[in-house]
Amino acid sequence: MSELSLPRSPSPSKAGFHLPRRTMLKGAAGAAGVAAFPGLLAACGDSDDATTDAGGTAFEIGNASGDLTIGSNYSNELPQAGLAAAAAAIPNADVTPVINEVDHNTFQENISTYLQNPDDIVPWFAGYRMQFFAEQGLLGDITDVWDAGLNDELSSGFKTASTGLDGKQYFVPWTYYAWGVYYRPSLWADNGWEVPNTVDDLTALATDMDSVGITPFAFANDGFWPAMGTFDQLNFRINGYQFHVDLMAGRESWTDDRVKEVFATWETLLPTHQADPNGRTWEEAAAAVVNKEAAMMTIGTFIGSQFPEDEIEDLDFFPFPEINPDYGTEVVEAPIDGWMMAADPANVDAAKEMLYHFGTGTAQDAYLAEDPSVVAPSGSVNTSVWSPLQNKVFETVQNAKFVTQFLDRDTSPDFASGVAGPRIADFLADPSSIDSVLEDMQSQAEVLLGE
Repeated sequence: MSELSLPRSPSPSKAGFHLPRRTMLKGAAGAAGVAAFPGLLAACGDSDDATTDAGGTAFEIGNASGDLTIGSNYSNELPQAGLAAAAAAIPNADVTPVINEVDHNTFQENISTYLQNPDDIVPWFAGYRMQFFAEQGLLGDITDVWDAGLNDELSSGFKTASTGLDGKQYFVPWTYYAWGVYYRPSLWADNGWEVPNTVDDLTALATDMDSVGITPFAFANDGFWPAMGTFDQLNFRINGYQFHVDLMAGRESWTDDRVKEVFATWETLLPTHQADPNGRTWEEAAAAVVNKEAAMMTIGTFIGSQFPEDEIEDLDFFPFPEINPDYGTEVVEAPIDGWMMAADPANVDAAKEMLYHFGTGTAQDAYLAEDPSVVAPSGSVNTSVWSPLQNKVFETVQNAKFVTQFLDRDTSPDFASGVAGPRIADFLADPSSIDSVLEDMQSQAEVLLGE
């Protein structure tokens, strides 16, 4: 299956979100991570605690040596610098990282071909997009890397997002941002508005916003992916994590009554959104939040890139409110960039050593010291130098029971870009078309998802 060169949700390593550089104390971040690493090694145990993968090769921290090739799609200046700093911060000086970089989009559009002859470790996305290649036997099992200490570094939600369909781990989370409802606290304070806990609270709040001439939700769908994010929020709030990921994988039907309920709920909420979203870019919609013409927007943390630097502190978010109390707000959408191991790396020991390192606060602090545009998942990162927004994103995702990626990453890219995006846009243009929209989506899902 190919990787389509069509619009997708932004990648953390490409988009991130804007923060003042002063929020990151470069030296302090790196020093704190390095200082913490020896303690982590001790906590993981000595060589007697080494774990063994399915092939019988024991992974022990600190035993690797030699050259290690790292594939990179980090072609922008800050991600480049961050990756170089993180790789250089590996405590084992016997491992020599060699970074092989290509353009971000070129890498993504040719990933299937690249994985036929890859570097030792490879950048990619968690969730379905990782599972797709793991099922093809193109990735190496790194369960032993997780067992060596990453289970303590990373939350259960991140582990779930790193796990293949066979229950083994094939991925190490690296950076992410969170989807939610973003707003200006100053506007809300001026009007006495409070964060809603349920969708009923949200509807009542929207009525109040309308009454003072403020559009409740900024809304866009140019490129199709913005509305996919709203669909995700509604689907896992109504139907829960498992149904959501099964639907994305083709194990549930788009004509199921549970999916119809999602769109019925969405239709009731559409009057609270900016009209005619299909021709509007996300930046144009975000401008309405920045200018206080709209009160909020369902989007990722990268909306901060649209704020003037001296106003970024007037940006906050909350998880999309509860709809079905059986699931509450237990699911958070956090597109995750990270690292995988080739199925047959030239230096398997060094590959596992670097992957372990990349999952720790040492590496992630070193990265963020160069590129403070994203959030890192390790529980040992130095959050004391982060902005309030970074810390809130971190805490929200760290405490989530389940972490999803995004519709265009939790399903086949062919289905997301060629079917789901256009058909959801059809629904937004004419909500009465939903039955035919879902029938078409299901017929194409049966072909593209192979279920």
